[in-house]
Amino acid sequence: MIRTEHEYQRALASLKRDAEVMEAERSQLRERGISGEGVELALQPMESFRQQLEEEVRAYERMKRGEFDVLHSLTGIGRWLIGIRIARGMTQRELAERLSVSEAQVSRDERHEYYGITVERAQRILEALGTRFRMEIEEPVGATHGDAFVSP
Repeated sequence: MIRTEHEYQRALASLKRDAEVMEAERSQLRERGISGEGVELALQPMESFRQQLEEEVRAYERMKRGEFDVLHSLTGIGRWLIGIRIARGMTQRELAERLSVSEAQVSRDERHEYYGITVERAQRILEALGTRFRMEIEEPVGATHGDAFVSP
């Protein structure tokens, strides 16, 4: 996951460089008489990596625009917190200052996508980001019977 503008710029440069390397490799393999199918098979690992990096770039660009996927599980809250910071145009250093923690702490937390974060800490980060969180329950997991909840 791309978390900073610097990582984003490096990813863009890497994509450009990788495209050039792949085209050169494709030409060399063809010159060796390898069939089109063989060339594509040989380049598949590089292509797979390139596609993954492109998706990370697109995800970062969506976050910068403030476009977020629906959160279907609270385990994904870490990606949202990172995305909100990116959408706000806030650096990790600025968030760290607002939270009165070190930049290294924010970087470490984001690298692990805030794994195991407490509700209280998530709320503190949301407040530092100037964001409110609203949660809706679309449909209960189980049905209710009288006053008791009946699980499936």
